Amino acid sequence: MNGTRVAIWRTRGVAAEAPAADQSAPELRFGNEVLHIGPELPAARAAGSERVAEDVARSHIHLVAQVGNRFQAEHPDVRVLYSKGRYLLVDLDPADVARRSRSACYAIVPAQVPDVIFEERPRRPRAAARAGVNELLQRISPARMTESVQRLVSFGTRESTSIGFKQAADFARSALEVLGYDVRSEEVAVGSKRSLNVIAERAGSGPAPRGTVVVTAHLDSVNHETASGSAPGADDNGSGAAAVIEIATCLADRDHTHDLRFILFGGEEQGLFGSVTHVTNLPPGHGIKAVINMDMIAHLNTAEPAVLIEGGPISQALIDAAAAAAETFTGLTVQTSLHFFNSDHVPFINAGIPAVLLIEGNDSANTHVHTSRDTLDRLNADLMTEIVRLNTATLVDLAGVSL
Repeated sequence: MNGTRVAIWRTRGVAAEAPAADQSAPELRFGNEVLHIGPELPAARAAGSERVAEDVARSHIHLVAQVGNRFQAEHPDVRVLYSKGRYLLVDLDPADVARRSRSACYAIVPAQVPDVIFEERPRRPRAAARAGVNELLQRISPARMTESVQRLVSFGTRESTSIGFKQAADFARSALEVLGYDVRSEEVAVGSKRSLNVIAERAGSGPAPRGTVVVTAHLDSVNHETASGSAPGADDNGSGAAAVIEIATCLADRDHTHDLRFILFGGEEQGLFGSVTHVTNLPPGHGIKAVINMDMIAHLNTAEPAVLIEGGPISQALIDAAAAAAETFTGLTVQTSLHFFNSDHVPFINAGIPAVLLIEGNDSANTHVHTSRDTLDRLNADLMTEIVRLNTATLVDLAGVSL
């Protein structure tokens, strides 16, 4: 099939199930849309289908996962066959992939079929929940998180090796120390320069050996349009960093069975240097049972507030737990994906540790990331609060938080 010319058809409104009853069928699922790739459309898919691309070399069809819309911005000459937010299908000669793959802002792989790129779970009214969890979630303060983002933005840039980043790290360290956590720094090499991770920990009350639950976000920002220009990074990733501090605040006086660790990484924008360093430095028997990573959680890109929960196959139980918390404690539309990509959850997954990324729905529609325009006034505090609610609720059972 790879040597043939094919077309791509889209069928909308398909129930969330395997891509096709016949597991050899050349189909890809993107939420409630299914793409059929082949020289013709089977009769079973004919009703309600539309052709979205034609005359494509099968070997040229690649899947792109991107941050913002960076792939299109850097390669406007590449034919986009299908666009679904964070994910694209593009027409790209395999011999040209290596040259196009030098950015840390996207990944390019051959499209494999059948496959589920992401699933979309229906948006439902909040379900009944334990009173103690609701009481804990009421502590979450949108105003406090906005103040944290405002402080982070005030440093002008948080490029990983800059003075602004060091000032932001000092702010975060002080905020976590005041809450009573044991806080330390971890040196991170970024090329020939240095950055750091801010790590706050508190031991659980359960008997040893306890597990460790980790909550993370990257602290650095970047401006890809003008390297020396302003990089406020309000959404990417002031929002995630503020959320880590907020969750630590809400849990500061609560007993918990397992150990808690909060990490703000440096060097993410240059290639996940902070998280790679931390995972590399983990001792044998580290005991990490779950990692929740937040990256860009406060820009509303969809008509209804939405979140993507992304991980690897090892993360499936954690994905399901977070999706259930979203359904119980928020009004978010939830997408889930096992195509993990380019944020600080990736090194943990590669090391065999269950980890998930929480990111705003349809993040590729946010064209302000990595520019001077990623500013506080563009953020949606309600969306940020909803995502922090679902993560805090997920932590209750993961860490054994007392209610």
